[in-house]
Amino acid sequence: MSQQKFNDLGTYIDFLDRIGDLKRIKSEVDPILEISEISCKTIESNGPALLFENVKGSTYPVATNLFGSEERLRLSLGCNPKELGEEIVDFAEKAMPPSLGNIFNSLPFIKRVTNFRTKKVSLNSPCQQVEDESDLDSLPIIKCWPDDGGRFITMGLTISESPKTSKRNMGMYRLQVHDKNTLGVHWHPHKGGAAHYHEACGLGVDFPIAVVLGGDPSLIFAAIAPLPDNIDELLFAGFLKKKPVELCKTRTSNLRVPSNAEFIIEGTVPLNETKLEGPFGDHFGYYSMESQFPFLNIKTITRKHNAIFPATVVGRPPKEDMYLGMAATHIFGPLIRLVNPEIIDLWAYYEAGFHNLLVVSVDERYPKNSVKCMMSIWGTGQLSLTKCIITVPSFVNPENLEEVFGYLGANFNPSRDLTLLQTTPLDTLDFTSGKMHVGSKVGFNAIGDGREISKDNFNPVVIRDPRIACENIRNYKVINKNIIVISSDYSPEKLIEEIFTKKILNDFKIIFLVSMDIRIEDNVDLLWGIFTRFDPSIDIHFQDCKRKSSTVTFEGQMIVDATFKSWYPKVIEMDKDISSMVNEKWKTY
Repeated sequence: MSQQKFNDLGTYIDFLDRIGDLKRIKSEVDPILEISEISCKTIESNGPALLFENVKGSTYPVATNLFGSEERLRLSLGCNPKELGEEIVDFAEKAMPPSLGNIFNSLPFIKRVTNFRTKKVSLNSPCQQVEDESDLDSLPIIKCWPDDGGRFITMGLTISESPKTSKRNMGMYRLQVHDKNTLGVHWHPHKGGAAHYHEACGLGVDFPIAVVLGGDPSLIFAAIAPLPDNIDELLFAGFLKKKPVELCKTRTSNLRVPSNAEFIIEGTVPLNETKLEGPFGDHFGYYSMESQFPFLNIKTITRKHNAIFPATVVGRPPKEDMYLGMAATHIFGPLIRLVNPEIIDLWAYYEAGFHNLLVVSVDERYPKNSVKCMMSIWGTGQLSLTKCIITVPSFVNPENLEEVFGYLGANFNPSRDLTLLQTTPLDTLDFTSGKMHVGSKVGFNAIGDGREISKDNFNPVVIRDPRIACENIRNYKVINKNIIVISSDYSPEKLIEEIFTKKILNDFKIIFLVSMDIRIEDNVDLLWGIFTRFDPSIDIHFQDCKRKSSTVTFEGQMIVDATFKSWYPKVIEMDKDISSMVNEKWKTY
């Protein structure tokens, strides 16, 4: 199919309607939990995009699941994400030296994007057709999960400018409704908007921002794309749509915003002031911690006639963000090869919340080449937040979990193949260390001597039921002849000691220990239950540890304690009454 041109959110929704990939829900729905539950059930069943036309307490319709399938994402971008990644690589190969910044500043890329640079338009643009909203009360802002701290704008694109350089940033940050005139701004410290705010605080100058709701799909994808800091997201959006993004000046500042947006929320962020933000059911599948974050004092809200309010629901995978994250991996993953030619391919697992598990295939050309690749990844943009990296031989497909675990089990030797970083920056949403923004990282080198291993290493083996030898093991799943998963509700410390001392499961090199709530027969649940629940420096245990001076060597069996710890936040679950009500009303939707 040829590339579709979407001028705004409305034309995209109309297109989805014409091809039968949109469901218009005409019965009244509540923005408090009901929209969220309907959206999640639709994603789980691979259903269409949704347009809620009758939202309780508001005159505006709500659109969700706009990118909730591989096909919708392809249509929204106008091409296959892999093809787009290859196109960018073609430009990037001419960039010397090969850094991510130089890639996007290369002459061929600049020539291409120059054709689609942003275009200034006059006031009274579509997004400013109406200015009768002075507060948030009339907007259909949803509450996603029962224990959320309130209602959240989940698909707002926040635009800011550096007070030092005037460089622009557009990012998608959650925005909590504190009251009708105030929004909490959840800026992670490594994000561009947070950097601009930090500059403003240092200079003591006013800090205006604008929150964009809606616009054509390229804007939404550009906002979440892992671009280098000096690349304008709005310019990249023009690159995606092959058409300049038209911008108009906001009513209350010199910021410019997409003229075809549905809503624009304008205001200023007070310097060095915060409010308690959260909790919020986030894409790791848990409620993120309450913490102090900056907030936006709203000055005005403008909108289109017949404006549509966009929203998304994140939570325990899989959700809509799965498709956006996979597309980002396909598009930007190949660029890592240019900076690190030894890297053949990589894949971030959505099941683990993307940042918790990255598998990298490496053409290891010299000893510890894989460690060099790990360090490069941990020093690159948003990839720096990756908690666990597994390196595999060049011929292994990182997306093939069976092969990945096969090579991990066969080749990994902790005495030579473990890379542990104990105190590092970590994703703000990661809670496993018990500290915000800080934790540990681990690299498992599963390359071995670089040769193919027997397929026997991929296949599960039949073993004597370990529950006979140890009654505290409640369930188990053999991954292959080297790796096993066990679940237990017993003290993990005592169980680990028992396994080591009594040599239970001694035939397995790697044991993953999970809590009883994990459905170990389901790979999505299993990866989520393992990789979101351990801090490497705290929760990886070895049969034997040897220390010589400052060097610690780990040997023997490895147990990863991925059980649910007492300080972990709650797992996201929908209220049972809401689920029952949605099930009963399903046919009416």
